[in-house]
Amino acid sequence: MLKNILKRVKFRKNLRKKKEYEKEFYTIESKLKLINKKLKKKEISFLHSGHLGDIINSLPAIKEIAKNRKCNLYIDSKKYLNLGTHSSGKFFLNENSINKLLPLLNSIDYINKVQLYKKEKIDIDLNLFRELPINFNMDSVRWYFHLTGIHNQLSLPYINVEKVKIFENSIVIMRSLIRQNKFINYKFINKYENILFVGLPDEYKDLKKSIKNMKYHECKNFLELARIIKSCKIFIGNLSFGFALAEAVKCPRLLETHLDFPLIYPNGKDSYDFFFQEHFESLFKKIYNKKLAS
Repeated sequence: MLKNILKRVKFRKNLRKKKEYEKEFYTIESKLKLINKKLKKKEISFLHSGHLGDIINSLPAIKEIAKNRKCNLYIDSKKYLNLGTHSSGKFFLNENSINKLLPLLNSIDYINKVQLYKKEKIDIDLNLFRELPINFNMDSVRWYFHLTGIHNQLSLPYINVEKVKIFENSIVIMRSLIRQNKFINYKFINKYENILFVGLPDEYKDLKKSIKNMKYHECKNFLELARIIKSCKIFIGNLSFGFALAEAVKCPRLLETHLDFPLIYPNGKDSYDFFFQEHFESLFKKIYNKKLAS
């Protein structure tokens, strides 16, 4: 008797979830139809409010759309509260992040105009990806494909920057304090030279405990950061803005994958992700030795 009651309770609960999901689905579907109409315009204005990596991940879709349309991008600050722990504080973007991001976005040739949002008329709000009734464990670049219906080739770069010769032999690392794989350690990298950390000072101090000969470089903005990452022999990062940039410029790269929330998947040549230490070390040697031979 109790077993049957529990079955009925579970059935009703699942039915309510299904109805809520269907309502959510039909609500977003009407917004997607409006986006489809806006995509027929000759000039389109996009809005994004961050995080930093989310903005970078929206670029493949914008690049494809920009092939036969003029695209403008507006960056909104302090609109969406971030309830989790993040380097930008309680907002998705802070003033410092925006000031560092704008030089990079302004260097992108397929974007007609990049500006801070001041209540301009917007055609497509890219923040709507947060409302999509999907499993967000998919490759985060693809969120915007499903939002716009426009897909792009992810094996090709979508940020083109010049290389900096002095960083060509560098092992560049950017590892955030959140979403670290606690089964991974970086101590084996100590036997290599030219190791450079380009993240935040507290992130550097954390990893410096494992890599004693690692040096720190503070970038004046994210255009400089993108150029350093593009130039390096190999880039290593976890689920952070740094790896989003590495994906965008398509340098040789390794992704330290978080066990619970993968979210990012490397696309293209000389790009791999790893869960386990043995694979981390073998993939590192594979890329490093390949670059050494070239």
